[in-house]
Amino acid sequence: MVPQSDSPRRVLVIAYYFPPMGLSGVQRTLKFVKYFAQFGWHPTVLTVQPRGYLAQDDSLLEDLKGHNVTVVRTSASGPGKLLSRKETVRFPSEWSRKLLSRLSDTLFIPDNKIGWMRKAVSRAAALARETPFDMIFATAPPFTDFLIGRALKRKLNVPLVLDYRDPWVDYPFKFYPTPLHKLLNVILERRALRASSHVVTTNRKVKELILRRHRFLGYHDIDIISQGFDPEDFRIARSSPLDAPQRQAMRMTYAGVFWEDRKPDFFLRALADLMKEQPRLRGRIEARFVGNFREENKKLVARLGLHDAVTETGYLPHIDCIRELLASDALWMIVGDELGSPGKTYEYIGAGKPILACAPEGFIKNAVLEAGGIVTAPNDVPAIKEALMSLYTRWERHELRGPAPEVIERYDRVILTRSLVKIFESLLSEA
Repeated sequence: MVPQSDSPRRVLVIAYYFPPMGLSGVQRTLKFVKYFAQFGWHPTVLTVQPRGYLAQDDSLLEDLKGHNVTVVRTSASGPGKLLSRKETVRFPSEWSRKLLSRLSDTLFIPDNKIGWMRKAVSRAAALARETPFDMIFATAPPFTDFLIGRALKRKLNVPLVLDYRDPWVDYPFKFYPTPLHKLLNVILERRALRASSHVVTTNRKVKELILRRHRFLGYHDIDIISQGFDPEDFRIARSSPLDAPQRQAMRMTYAGVFWEDRKPDFFLRALADLMKEQPRLRGRIEARFVGNFREENKKLVARLGLHDAVTETGYLPHIDCIRELLASDALWMIVGDELGSPGKTYEYIGAGKPILACAPEGFIKNAVLEAGGIVTAPNDVPAIKEALMSLYTRWERHELRGPAPEVIERYDRVILTRSLVKIFESLLSEA
């Protein structure tokens, strides 16, 4: 256990994205704050009213009951304010999403949440006057959160820890219409990092990119705390599992949304090719998609003649998503770049199921291989088809195996939170 003082330490968590907002971007922050009290820390989360977002999951806030978490909300600013009359907004087509994303990157630096900065700093400073904080923890994206952390570090004079869930300047889908746009992002990142007391990233590749770009940082200034899974989620899901009538098909499940280079096209083509070559497999493999399945994805399913092999659930509350993973025979995921750190990887591992990952060289490939999974290149249809056949053969023989217990334990959110708290404690001891 981490050493604790007589009274809980107080940490201000700056997180624009926070429940009841849904989707994977909120999970890491939610689970950290859920378990802080277990290690002697009281978190105050500074966030926005959950309006105008793509998904809402009210059940996530139930996760915090009894865990001594304070959540303070302000109204949103910028484009988010224009959508604030609605709790959720419709998922746009991928074409529309890309256009809006590039327009946002052109008009706002570092992102379209920058309008929240003044309001957030003012509210946090008022909270600190009521009861001082011992630590500031800012998680991003959006990287406006880091700029808020920097401003508050100067006002409050307490340690600041920056948490990179994704890279900033080197994010693969960040759009720079001019060299000036990129330079300004580099400058802002440098200022945030110079103000920080410590940096946390989800993977080694992002750590290496930061060190290469910002030479004033040393190797020990950045720690890696991976994404993970919450064992309590799985205990709850197992206590009330999905009805599981006897089925005659191997169920392969994908959980999440598709965007940019994370799309189902190559997987679906491989599945269609396999069923053409081996008609006996029709009705024997089910591809199940948990999450918002876009209209363009449905059209591809129809063109490939997979209507009887594909089912989609739409967006589900997080615990229901976990139930879907546990009710599956194998799990599938795709990552098109070597920097992305999708949380689903670790929830897949937590589910203890065999994994098929379409991923490039990098840490995700290594994590899946360590978990006993199969990895192919994202666009290698023949290799994906071969992997599907291999999984089906093992399923038919009742030989499917998931990751070893010691691999699963590595990504336990409680253990990961303890690692973060150790960083907090070390910074306070140095002060």
